[in-house]
Amino acid sequence: MSKEKSSIIFIAIIILAIAAGVFVYPHTKIFGVGVYPLGLGNKFMPWRLGLDLVGGTHLIYEVDMSKVASTDRDSVVAGLRDVVERRVNLFGVSEPQVVPAKEGDSYRLVVELAGVKDVSQAIKMIGETPLLDFREVIPAQSQVNSTASASQGTSAQGQVQYVPTELTGRYVKSAQVNFDPTTGNPEVDIQFNGDGATIFENLTEKNVGKQIAVFLDNNLIETATVKEKISGGSARITGSFSADEAKSMVERFNAGALPAPITLISQQTIGASLGQQSLNRALYSGALATLAIIIFMLLYYRVLGIYASLALVIYILLTAAIFKLGITMTLAGIAGFILSIGMAVDANILIFERTKEELKKGLAKSSAIEEGFRRAWPSIRDSNISTMITSVILYYFTSSFIKGFALALLIGVVVSMFSAITITRTFMRVFTKE
Repeated sequence: MSKEKSSIIFIAIIILAIAAGVFVYPHTKIFGVGVYPLGLGNKFMPWRLGLDLVGGTHLIYEVDMSKVASTDRDSVVAGLRDVVERRVNLFGVSEPQVVPAKEGDSYRLVVELAGVKDVSQAIKMIGETPLLDFREVIPAQSQVNSTASASQGTSAQGQVQYVPTELTGRYVKSAQVNFDPTTGNPEVDIQFNGDGATIFENLTEKNVGKQIAVFLDNNLIETATVKEKISGGSARITGSFSADEAKSMVERFNAGALPAPITLISQQTIGASLGQQSLNRALYSGALATLAIIIFMLLYYRVLGIYASLALVIYILLTAAIFKLGITMTLAGIAGFILSIGMAVDANILIFERTKEELKKGLAKSSAIEEGFRRAWPSIRDSNISTMITSVILYYFTSSFIKGFALALLIGVVVSMFSAITITRTFMRVFTKE
């Protein structure tokens, strides 16, 4: 690559580093007044910090599996986790930690909401999510030929039997409010997902000429007579409710209907004082470790150490910017980031040692640099790929804070490869003289 192209890349890297620095730098205060633009990134997109750093609410729910087949329980818990996460996200809580747990025969959900200090608010976020299910209606012997009272869903509740089916809120894809063109009464149209559409089709085919009841939070909403098999995965709820009630019902359905009942068994508010102290210590340790690495590189590699140190600083800025774009930082994640800083330098060391060997062979500086990078690349590639594989395994087979560590380490390793191969090489191409 020509020196002119290398110079253009160098300028682009410097501009990118400055932009990243402005983005990640927290706003400062002078005489109690926030100062920008150094903190523009913090103004428009603040850091997302985990429960262990900013405090919040810790809730434990027990899942009622009494009416769920043992073969379906794992999938039901997974559906519950997704529903709770989606529900909480609608209230603006970023990155809720919802972790399934099992103690003996008891299934539980551990919910951690960073920044939410009001326990009642957190409980309301999750507790109002409805439990929707469809049930077959089996009339009493004396009511076989009389469907009028059952269709009204009033006194018939004490005379008929409602048999639960596998069609529940876990299969709800979306819901919307419509109005009957004849009467103008509000009605709720529900669309099921693929599996739900199949179950609903089979259910209506089985009950042609019979009734199906819709229950919300174990309360009868509607009973309707099935005239024919219904395909396409659509259902309609009508009844004596207002437009506002229909709208509220739709919002709750779209937030996610629970596939099984849950009961709150533990609630706790976690303070952030210990987390703030740990955060300060982690940042201090990271800064000290970075300074030690820079001093070592400068003393041992002299001019080459300057390139490595500049590349390391840019690496830190770029990685921090990626984290700030949408990743919730925990202490474990910060630990993974700090670990990746040390790993970001080992590639430079391999490159510099190879370059020095080529210089001893009598190659010109530019040729020695290119050969040094070429010969060091297989070792850099293999070591980083092995770390990336380990990070992916940790991320997918662990939970909670270990996932944060794995994700931070993975991102750090990927950016460190870019830093060593592109940034350091560009610096050496631009500033090394023949």
